[in-house]
Amino acid sequence: MTLSFTPAPATSSSGVRAVDPLGWQLCVAPMIDVTDRHCRYFHRLLAPRARVYTEMITTGALTHGDIERHLAFSPQEQPVALQLGGSEPHALQAAARLGERWGYDEINLNCGCPSERVQKGSFGACLMAEPMLVADCVKAMQDTVSIPVTVKHRLGLDWDESYGFVRDFVGTLYDTGCRVFIVHARNAVLKGLTPKDNREVPALRYDHAAQLKIDFPDALMVLNGGLVSRADCELERQRFDGVMLGRSPWHNPMVLREMAQAWWPQDSLMSEEAIIEALACYAQSQTDIGVPLRVVVRPLLGLFNGRPKSRVWRRMLSDSTLLNASKADLIRQAYQVVGAA
Repeated sequence: MTLSFTPAPATSSSGVRAVDPLGWQLCVAPMIDVTDRHCRYFHRLLAPRARVYTEMITTGALTHGDIERHLAFSPQEQPVALQLGGSEPHALQAAARLGERWGYDEINLNCGCPSERVQKGSFGACLMAEPMLVADCVKAMQDTVSIPVTVKHRLGLDWDESYGFVRDFVGTLYDTGCRVFIVHARNAVLKGLTPKDNREVPALRYDHAAQLKIDFPDALMVLNGGLVSRADCELERQRFDGVMLGRSPWHNPMVLREMAQAWWPQDSLMSEEAIIEALACYAQSQTDIGVPLRVVVRPLLGLFNGRPKSRVWRRMLSDSTLLNASKADLIRQAYQVVGAA
C-alpha cells in the first residue's frame, strides 16, 4: 500500500494538541479475532463517519512479526485507529511510529484488557495500577507521532469501585497532554473472571464515567460498555463526547447504519444493494490475492439478523462447498435468496 502521513495537528497555547471534538462520536471497539481489516471495511460501508479500531496489536508482534500482515489496511477504512498493547515506552514509541507511517489516524493504548495472557505481558488493564508508567508510555508516543495518542481503560481494578482511583489515573495522563479517553464503564477483575465475564459481571457505572467528563471538561470522553442499541447510545451521548459499540455491530451490523442515518441525516448513505455490490467486489479483490473467502465473509454473517431468511444468508456464507466453489459471487447469490428489504 502507499504510505500516507498526517500533518501535525494544531496545538493550543499550552502546547496541548487539539483534537476534533466530533471525531469520536461513534466508534467501533477494538476486539481480538473480530475487528480485522475485512470487518472494518464492512463497518465503514454501513457508517461512513464511524471511527473503527484494529484488534489489539502487541509491540512484540511488530518488533518480531510480519509488519505488513499486522498493519496493512484498505484506505477506505479511514478514519481507523491502531490499538497497541505494551508497557515499555521505547517499544511503544517504535510501534506508534510504524502506525503513523502506515497511515493510521490514531494510536490507542490498551489499558483495559483483563485476559491472563495480556497480564503475563504486564499490559492491558493491569497497567491501571501503574499510572506513571502509562504516562511515560503515552508521552513517548506523543513525542514521536503527530496523530492523536489516546487511551482505552476501565473504571477500576478488581472490586475496588472508588471513583478516586480512575480520577487519579486519568488525571495523571491528562497532565501528559492526553485528551481522548475511551472509558469502559466497568472494573476489570484480574483474577477469577474470564474476559467474557469481564464484559458482563462487573457492574456498569455510567455515572462515574460521566463524572470524568465533569472533572476534565476539555478532554473527550467516549463511553464504552453495555451499549447495544441506538436508543442506548442516544441516551448516553448527552453526557459524553462519543460512544463506542463492542459486540453489538458483530451480532447486528445494521445498528451502525441505523445510527448513521439518525445522527447524520444530511449524508447520502449507500443503498443496501450498493453495499452488497461493494462487498462482492471487495471480496473478489481479496480472494485474488489469496485471502480465503470464508475469512472475508465472516463479519457479514449477522448482516440480516431479524429479517426473513436471515438463516439462509448465514448458512450460505458458512457452507464450505459454496465458499470453495462460488468465490466472491456467493455474496450476490446469497443476497438474491434473502431479497431486498
